Amino acid sequence: MLKGISPIISPKLLEVLARMGHGDEIILADAHFPGESFNNNVLRADGLRIPDLLEAILPLFELDSYVPAPIAMMAPVKGDILDPSVEEAYLKAIHKTNPDIAPIERIGRFDFYDRTRRAFAVVITGETVKYGNILLKKGVTPIG
Repeated sequence: MLKGISPIISPKLLEVLARMGHGDEIILADAHFPGESFNNNVLRADGLRIPDLLEAILPLFELDSYVPAPIAMMAPVKGDILDPSVEEAYLKAIHKTNPDIAPIERIGRFDFYDRTRRAFAVVITGETVKYGNILLKKGVTPIG
């Protein structure tokens, strides 16, 4: 274990976060997401919920301040209704380290899949909520 780093962050996830550069994206995916179908760099975080991972990752990970929306989630398919408590739980975790972050962008399912193909990595979690996938775009880490 390391001091100051949450024990839910695996060594592999820590390596991925450190290797990512400015503008790279990482997907925190729910347990149903077909990550292996879209990306070759898939990590497992079975049993972990996305709000907990957000709380663990974001103290270590600068969000991109050069784009209008450094965070995106999947928009509902026609006929589906979003559960607002999902985004609320994510924002509660995000706001602990990023209180002034832009609103979460909602993008269509196939646009989300396209961005997953280009993402640096996909983390498959134990999250089971519907429309629980979230994309984070890495920014420049401040020096000092």
